Formats: sequence, C-alpha cells, structure tokens
Amino acid sequence: MAKEPKAPEIIFVDNQMAPEVYSSGATGFFVSNGNISITLESIRASHSEPQGPLERVVVSRLVMPIAGAQGLAIGLFDFLEKQGFKYTKPTG
Repeated sequence: MAKEPKAPEIIFVDNQMAPEVYSSGATGFFVSNGNISITLESIRASHSEPQGPLERVVVSRLVMPIAGAQGLAIGLFDFLEKQGFKYTKPTG
C-alpha cells in the first residue's frame, strides 16, 4: 500500500512591522460563510465640548475562519488562566 504524501511544513514568519490595534472590548460577533467577524471597539472622549461625552468607536474588525477563531478563544483562555486570571461567570 502506498504511503500518503506528507503535508508540507508551514513556516512561521514574525513580521515586526505588522500593525497593532488597541481595543477596549469586543462589541459584536457575526458568522457568515464559515468565517466569524469580531467587531472591536475603543472608548474615546470627545473633546469638541467641555465635559465631552465618551463614545464607543469601532476601531477594527477581525475576520477568521471558525476553526481559527475557536483556536484563538481556547488559546487565549488557556493563556489567561496560566497568568492567574480565573474566569468567573457573571451573575444576573
């Protein structure tokens, strides 16, 4: 019986010039065609008037295949737990 061909190794390339986005929260999630879209927001102050209001501004959208998003969620949860941040389910 013939051996199945081995999948080629995918090499990781670290890009020091990749853009970095700050977000204070994830606002929403949407699934379409096997991808999940995560809308990220940041709270910003409006300085157009004294005591200006705070605004929730969309800063980015992250779109990933569902399997990649699941890996992100599991990996992030595991990392946070190892750093001592234990999840407690909100009450109410």
